[in-house]
Amino acid sequence: MANNQNKIWSEKAKLLAKELHNEISLNNYNWHQFRGNKERRSGELIISAISQLINNGDEVEIETLLNQAILWIREDVKDKGCKGH
Repeated sequence: MANNQNKIWSEKAKLLAKELHNEISLNNYNWHQFRGNKERRSGELIISAISQLINNGDEVEIETLLNQAILWIREDVKDKGCKGH
């Protein structure tokens, strides 16, 4: 299955998914700015799921990421803030 999975995605698709993931992932520099932003958080989770899908990731993990993205979109989860701030 892994060989067939790798053949359905071009190297360009893999590269683009990786670049987009790197571009929109929260990091040490933008965490406080975007940590509570539902669009940014759900987008980060969705591209993580796409990246895993393209790279033959675990289906349960992919589903978990997508479900978490839906919770952010619906505002069923929210960032509780950083302790000590």
